Amino acid sequence: MSEAECLLLVKMPEIQLGAHTVRSHGVKVARAHMHDWLILLLLIVIDVILNVIEPFHRFVGEDMMTDLEYPLKDNTVPFWAVPIIAIILPFSVILVYYFIRRDVYDLHHAILGLLFSVLITGVITDAIKDAVGRPRPDFFWRCFPDGKGVFDPVTKDVVCTGLQSVIKEGHKSFPSGHTSWSFAGLGFLALYLSGKIRVFDRRGHVAKLCIVFLPLLFAALVGISRVDDYWHHWQDVFAGGLLGITVSSFCYLQFFPPPYDVEGWGPHAYFQMLAESQNGNPSNGINGQNVQQSELESVYVESQRGRELSRANTHDSSPILDGMNDGRRY
Repeated sequence: MSEAECLLLVKMPEIQLGAHTVRSHGVKVARAHMHDWLILLLLIVIDVILNVIEPFHRFVGEDMMTDLEYPLKDNTVPFWAVPIIAIILPFSVILVYYFIRRDVYDLHHAILGLLFSVLITGVITDAIKDAVGRPRPDFFWRCFPDGKGVFDPVTKDVVCTGLQSVIKEGHKSFPSGHTSWSFAGLGFLALYLSGKIRVFDRRGHVAKLCIVFLPLLFAALVGISRVDDYWHHWQDVFAGGLLGITVSSFCYLQFFPPPYDVEGWGPHAYFQMLAESQNGNPSNGINGQNVQQSELESVYVESQRGRELSRANTHDSSPILDGMNDGRRY
């Protein structure tokens, strides 16, 4: 491996983060983001309201029942399991990493990003569900549990005879909440892992990609189960997955550099702290006694050199291509 490649890696094991723990800096870091935590609470309240209100009851004629007569089944992935999959599982991985590296910046911003990813996705999903009111594939049996269809003689719309709560849930097919939540949480986890294990370090370790794809595969299986259980049409699952992975990407990049970046292993706030400490202006409640200056200089300088080398090496260094480029000049 060349010297340039060694510098470009910015090896994480050489970086000691023990000075930034929950006990020493946790309160100050959380206080600096107090408004973000308040917004999270607001998102929870909005999502609860969206689940309470009645969704739009789309017109369902007798001739439309052909695609809505699938059997009413239990959930392969129950509702209570979704927060475990989307929040608890990624949180466990984030917590394990904290105990290894002892970096409260990474812990706080990863948790904040994860919660924003899931809750923003949840609010968007439930808002669309209520607005669209698409019937589920098993809507017929929700509407007519006795199997006898009743329709308005004038409008030809359904006149449901089932339980109101079951009918209400039957109008929430698009998009899939299980799928959007799973891709929001596990998609965030995939991005988090890709930064930590340096998937895009240009060394060609496909095993790292397999680790990153595992959460996405798990999320995809959750989405497939929704179609298999006849709770959703395939379009619902596709839209839910796309929504979840999109929101998770935006939320991740709000707190972390792209995984392919030289500094992709750590949060923006950590490197901002390093830069401010270099300028003699520690922030976020970090005083000079708690910051090891030698550590800051080592990480900051090496990171800066890595970024410069990354810019210098973005072009293809192939002799053949270089020769072609030289030919064009003449």
